[in-house]
Amino acid sequence: MSPSPLILAIDQGTTNTKAVLVDTEGTIRHKASRPVHPAFPQPGWVEQDPVLLWQSVRDAVDACLESAGDPIPAGIAISNQRESVMVWERASGKPVGPVVVWQCRRTSAFCETLREQGHATTLRERTGLPIDPLFSASKIRWLLDQLPNGHQQAENGELCAGTVDSWMLWNLTQGKTHRCDVSNASRTQLLNLRTANWDAELLAVFDIPAAMLPEVTPSNAFFGRTVAQGHLPEGVPIAGMIGDSHAALFGQTGFKPGAVKATYGTGSSLMSPLPALTFSQHGIATTVAWGLDDEVVYALEGNISVTGSAVQWYADLLGLDDPAQAAALAARVDTAEGLYVVPAFVGLGAPHWQEKARGLVTGITRGTTAAHFARAVVESIAFQIRDVFDAMAEEAGTDLDVLLADGGGSRNDVLMQFQADLLGRPVLRNNAGETSALGAAYLAGLTLGFWASTDALAALPRSLDRFEPRWSDATREAAYDGWRQAIARTLYDPKQEAVATR
Repeated sequence: MSPSPLILAIDQGTTNTKAVLVDTEGTIRHKASRPVHPAFPQPGWVEQDPVLLWQSVRDAVDACLESAGDPIPAGIAISNQRESVMVWERASGKPVGPVVVWQCRRTSAFCETLREQGHATTLRERTGLPIDPLFSASKIRWLLDQLPNGHQQAENGELCAGTVDSWMLWNLTQGKTHRCDVSNASRTQLLNLRTANWDAELLAVFDIPAAMLPEVTPSNAFFGRTVAQGHLPEGVPIAGMIGDSHAALFGQTGFKPGAVKATYGTGSSLMSPLPALTFSQHGIATTVAWGLDDEVVYALEGNISVTGSAVQWYADLLGLDDPAQAAALAARVDTAEGLYVVPAFVGLGAPHWQEKARGLVTGITRGTTAAHFARAVVESIAFQIRDVFDAMAEEAGTDLDVLLADGGGSRNDVLMQFQADLLGRPVLRNNAGETSALGAAYLAGLTLGFWASTDALAALPRSLDRFEPRWSDATREAAYDGWRQAIARTLYDPKQEAVATR
């Protein structure tokens, strides 16, 4: 039986794993999803079970293929939650610790030590990233520190470390391949942006042996072939791997400078491609957007730790069964009536990078209702997006005229209209639904010859909803000024003022 003209794209996220089948027109024909359950063993810690994570991949893939009549895919594409990382035994494939999730703050003390030792400039100039527990390297270091002789085992080549793309590839090939794509590698703080490979000095800073790391490859490449398991047949080429935020920009066909997308998920990422490697001066990271053959495309990115998960938090607070109920509650009122919620549950990411900041609610009156609170939570997503958008506009070197929106939170019309009003720019929502999976499929399609170029991808039909701004400049800036005041209160540290006044 010959392969079908379908690409199987797997999008492994923080709270679920999705599998979709994409045809040569770029249309999603079949899809399935399975949940993934993070654990919170201590305040600020977030982890997952690597075995259960992989099982969610197998279950989603099996369900998707079965629904389509068990076709043989022409190829497999992978997109994944980034920065989340794990360590496993090379011989057995057995994990030796949890998946330390991108949101996890367990390495905050170690990151503070790095700052005190003066590594911040070196890390930013080589990796484009600030020192922060978000990124993978400090997590790998923590995992090795928990193992008896962990560093020596890693030096001997007995252990493998990898982001989620590497873990999935290892299991799809049953240990035959240990690789990662350049976009995921750029989020570890171990990749030198100029060489697009692991940096020996950075490895020494984190005390991570090169022997345990995967080979870095372009995002469109032949990464290996599957071993038969479940409904997945033998020998299917894995032809594209990319981090989920990068994949969303690729799926939006935002290939050129001036394009900027926001993914509304558990957290959010804004990303805009650069004409050349440039380092931010406004709290925005520089990263690899993707690697196409021998070309590395760079991008500006701003990461926000808590957006959609703030709505989940509020739903849990009210005892609601579904965060969609909290979003529906927010739609009952036209404004938050001056209420602001800053969801700094794990600190603040871009452009503030204040890991010790904590959440704040301000502007409560006797007339504040649950609906106003819900509205303020939803609006906090748009305010954080604007913080990053404005900083990115300072760096981009070209006009950012439109925001491309995707992710689960973008299905909320109230949020999308508020975002357009707050930015003073149109918001274009991609209706594909699985934009990260689609972007990964596009990459695999380039590898497999489904499409000849990015121009061919840009010419594919796509369904978009457009939200035009309606506010006056005065209304927009008054709303945003209230947010800036709330952020200032979140960042305020009375202990520092007490020290300064002694």
